[in-house]
Amino acid sequence: MSTRIVVVGGGTAGARLAQRLPVTLLGEEPHAPYNRVLLADVLAGRYEPEVIALPAPLEPVRRGVRAVRIDRAARTVECEDGTAVGYDRLVLATGSNPVLPPLRGLRGSRLPSGVHPFRTLDDCLELRALVRPGVRAVVIGGGLLGVSAARALAALGAEVVLTQQGERLMERQLDAHASELLREHVESLGVEVHTECRVSGLRQEGGAVTAVELADGFVLDAQVVVLACGVRPRIGLARDAGLKVRTGIVVDDELRTSDPFIHAIGDCAEHDGRVYGLAGPALEQADALAGVLHTQAAVPSVVGNRSAGARGVPPDGVWGRVGTTDGALAGASAPGGSVPTTTVPGSARPHYTGTRALTRLTLGGPVSLDLASFGEATPRPGDDVVQLTDATRRAYRKVVVRGDRLVGGVLLGDLAAVGALARAWEGDEALPPAPLLHLLTHDGGS
Repeated sequence: MSTRIVVVGGGTAGARLAQRLPVTLLGEEPHAPYNRVLLADVLAGRYEPEVIALPAPLEPVRRGVRAVRIDRAARTVECEDGTAVGYDRLVLATGSNPVLPPLRGLRGSRLPSGVHPFRTLDDCLELRALVRPGVRAVVIGGGLLGVSAARALAALGAEVVLTQQGERLMERQLDAHASELLREHVESLGVEVHTECRVSGLRQEGGAVTAVELADGFVLDAQVVVLACGVRPRIGLARDAGLKVRTGIVVDDELRTSDPFIHAIGDCAEHDGRVYGLAGPALEQADALAGVLHTQAAVPSVVGNRSAGARGVPPDGVWGRVGTTDGALAGASAPGGSVPTTTVPGSARPHYTGTRALTRLTLGGPVSLDLASFGEATPRPGDDVVQLTDATRRAYRKVVVRGDRLVGGVLLGDLAAVGALARAWEGDEALPPAPLLHLLTHDGGS
């Protein structure tokens, strides 16, 4: 008898697993699974929603179904519509929720008219319906998400102000020089950028936002406010079921929770003390879990077969777009990922050992800008740093070497060397005895 596998969550991780194994997929959103990486392009009007739909899973998705309770004793998932779904193995791929900052004018999860998070396809469609040329829009948050949202709103003709509480844009991924180049590019798109700027509250009139108040007393007029302050793992379902949770749902190398019949993958999962919150690790975790479940249960599988002709399995090019498409934002895994998912008889038992995530972003405009970062971009004492700057081409490359290992890097404007650098970093092997400058000038393909 086949094992009943139920997946809660139709995002990147859940959809990937459903393409590898026949599962019952419960998707809370009314839409078919889609590529969240391309939401900024939907907001900008470059793509219609159907363009970003993911390849169909092996079994139909149950859309618009919200799981509200797990009965571990009965092994059932209870849904908001009153139905219950039995399982032999349950996979939580519940993703994450946008962080709502503690601002005056925000009460609970109910947002004033004109105030939107930037997380789902519905968020994008609602924003796109609101924004027209000349609309005053304020984006709160200058990280990866906020920069992409600001670019998309500017493409729609909005008058955009981007506010960042930290010292620079994308400070988690970029060093000071790369961040300054990014700021220059964002401003060239017509976006007004404010860093070291804390938002304290929202002004409203008739239930609609009218302005954003800053901590220094300055007021920004706003008809639209986008909250891009990060995300938080959705762990409520797991916590209420008595599973072990910290920042995320704690899992082992088989993506197994504290209940041996329940697994977790994607943004909600915490592996080895780390929650990734990126597309690349979510995909690798789904692939690894497909291998684990296939070896432990009598289920048909397409794990390990990535040919374009395999039923339900996208060719490499489809998933390979994650984190590399113009305007996309993601943490695509570095080439040569470290997750063994082989299911050939006699092979090593599949497991997940972690992901080295490469962040890559393309910002459109009259002149597009590509950037990539990986590992530790800020050196420690004793590290070697090599960097090249081409002011004419607005290109910047920097790598950090610790001993004989490449530990991080930033590339902006010219990504020709990113493929070779990512492979060297992912392999975590001793660098060849060549001048360090060779790391930045060897364009091994991106």
